[in-house]
Amino acid sequence: MSTHTERLPAAVLVEAAEAAGRAPSIHNTQPWRWHVSGDTMDLHVDRTRTLPITDPDDRMLLISCGTALHHARAALAAQGYADVVELLPDPEERDHLARLTLNDPIPVTPEAMRLVQAMDRRHTDRRPTSETPPTRDQIEALRQAATGQGVDLHKFTADQLTDLVVAVSRAEDIAAGDEALRAETAYWRGPDRPPGTGLPADVIPGSRPQTDVGERDFGGPGTLEVGEEHDKHAAFVVLFSAGDDPLAWLNAGQALSAVWLTATDLGLAVLPFSQVVEIDATRALMRQMLAGLGYAHIVLRIGVADPDSANPGRTPRLPATQTITVA
Repeated sequence: MSTHTERLPAAVLVEAAEAAGRAPSIHNTQPWRWHVSGDTMDLHVDRTRTLPITDPDDRMLLISCGTALHHARAALAAQGYADVVELLPDPEERDHLARLTLNDPIPVTPEAMRLVQAMDRRHTDRRPTSETPPTRDQIEALRQAATGQGVDLHKFTADQLTDLVVAVSRAEDIAAGDEALRAETAYWRGPDRPPGTGLPADVIPGSRPQTDVGERDFGGPGTLEVGEEHDKHAAFVVLFSAGDDPLAWLNAGQALSAVWLTATDLGLAVLPFSQVVEIDATRALMRQMLAGLGYAHIVLRIGVADPDSANPGRTPRLPATQTITVA
């Protein structure tokens, strides 16, 4: 990552937008589009890569785009630039999610470099975790990463974990009974998905892992070897905030990116459970579990991967020419 501060602003922003292409998104849809002009770049939704059945309210869409926004901002910090961001800048244009303007040069910190380096290593790990649990200090570091983006992080207690098992199971049962939803999920792991997107077989377990909190059913096995471990030593956390609207979802996406990159830097494996907030009934259960303190945006399993196992495959990425335009 270059740290030269005398480059043209557009070149700096294009490099940040390219880094944003490595951000996580639901089903690896990468539903964002950047427009760079001078010292400004605008983040828009790309409606050709959305999930109208799974995500009719655009909740996960905006969370996904929020992760890309934070990735871009983290990349700018690693290049030595501050930024100014306006979220939802045009009330008449709901798909115009953010406007980012390049600001003054800033010192490049070790933390900024670690986060941008974590982008290349970050991935979803659907294998069970090892018997080494994350430490209290590690969970606190993740909490601080979330609160830095205006979002709270709560680690589930043992009693709440039992309720989470029920909520995830119910979400999976509801999804299994919805033919249109199953078809949409299958499309994003099938051969007809847009090139450079979706979920290849080597990131999906070849058999159901031994877990208490059941993983998403993608409609068939993949080729990822899961081993004999269990997730009983993992921590389960939820990102939540006081709002449940597009602005809150964008900020939740920025927090998700910050937490995930921090976890990667700490050597932790992350598995998101978004199905409990995709479905109205289980989203209400999550609200009850938080005792009315806020609205759940996404649940994450945080653990330590088996050091003797090879990492899962990597999801593909769209070429920058399909996600970035320059005026």
